[in-house]
Amino acid sequence: MRDSRPHSIENLFEVTDAKGMLQSIQQRAIALNKLNRAVQGILPAQMHPWCRVANFRQGILVLETANASWMMRLRYEQSSLLSALRAQILPSLTAIDITINPSLAAKGQESVQKSGGRPEAEENSPGRQLSEQSAEILRSVASRGSEKLKKTIERLASLAGESTSSTSRNK
Repeated sequence: MRDSRPHSIENLFEVTDAKGMLQSIQQRAIALNKLNRAVQGILPAQMHPWCRVANFRQGILVLETANASWMMRLRYEQSSLLSALRAQILPSLTAIDITINPSLAAKGQESVQKSGGRPEAEENSPGRQLSEQSAEILRSVASRGSEKLKKTIERLASLAGESTSSTSRNK
């Protein structure tokens, strides 16, 4: 069990067993950073902003990913990643554990925007638009609904012909 009592900050700087606590933390961070670079070198380039090394403990590499879809993609790469890491730098690696960290999604989106790239889904699909025909169908459905539902559906139908990128939720 860990000692959860408060300690003096001086304990961080004390040199015990030729290593201070801060030095051991720094060495661990450097090792995890090196491991993260190795993992990024093995993974496909489009996965780089969405995956990172979180920890390595007891022979298990813990990877974080942005969401469930990237987690599935990473699971497809898991066996090749495991064998490559064993061959290159971690012969003691026994398994890879993948967890979801939603905060990684925001960081990944920022790095994609900074690099000037756009996510694949945005590149391949044009802006969505509601056709006039669909709007008429929605209006006929609205006429049979409750008053609250009718207003909502009519507001949706009024967006016919507009791109989703230019719509406003305040209408």
